[in-house]
Amino acid sequence: MAVSKDQRRKIVADNRTHDADSGSPEVQIALLTADISQLTEHLKVHRKDYHSRHGLILKVGRRNKLLRYLSKTAHERYLAITSKLGIRR
Repeated sequence: MAVSKDQRRKIVADNRTHDADSGSPEVQIALLTADISQLTEHLKVHRKDYHSRHGLILKVGRRNKLLRYLSKTAHERYLAITSKLGIRR
């Protein structure tokens, strides 16, 4: 159910700020967004999967914390990543 290694590599390559970047807030937000969208599709089919729903809530909370941090520290980067990923805030 998780994002495959190839998809993760592509997401990291698309959202990194420099060549060796693998943990910037933009990359983390993009990876969490991919996980969230995949879990959302899973929960549309399996409505009573409460364990996955709990994981989804945790991931959404983690993404919100990262978005809040990015908004406070670098607002231009925050606006860029939210528009690129289509995140409503």
